[in-house]
Amino acid sequence: MTDTKALCQQLQQLWQSDFPLSTAMQMRAETFEDHVLTTAAALPPNTNTHGSAFGGSLYAIQALTAWSAIYLALVRENLQASIIHASGQIEFDQPIRQTILTRCSIAEHMNDFEELRNTGKLRLNLTTQVVVEDTPYSSFTGDFTIRLNPQK
Repeated sequence: MTDTKALCQQLQQLWQSDFPLSTAMQMRAETFEDHVLTTAAALPPNTNTHGSAFGGSLYAIQALTAWSAIYLALVRENLQASIIHASGQIEFDQPIRQTILTRCSIAEHMNDFEELRNTGKLRLNLTTQVVVEDTPYSSFTGDFTIRLNPQK
């Protein structure tokens, strides 16, 4: 089994090199346990004029968290693939006025990776939630297309 702390560090390095916006938003990969990725982002760089989390930041944080859950699942499955965020929708239930804690579970999709192995492509629909004391404050649903990278 892969060390989850090492996976989160690897993800953090990938964000810094390939997703510079994650650095500006002060995103951190917190944990990846039981196929659930938890990320955190500081509130101050992600606020709107009302002092709560900016909707654009929430979309970016939740979309990147879902993308990252897929990435970590691929690493665990020893698969090299490209992940494309095809579409997404976000809902805002309550204003967020503290650290933006986001969770995404890919557990129910782990069997789908067999389709990726067999056909070279896969489409997944993932949901994330921003939670405050285990209460959802915002949710995001996104479609992602995954294609195996050609063997070199």
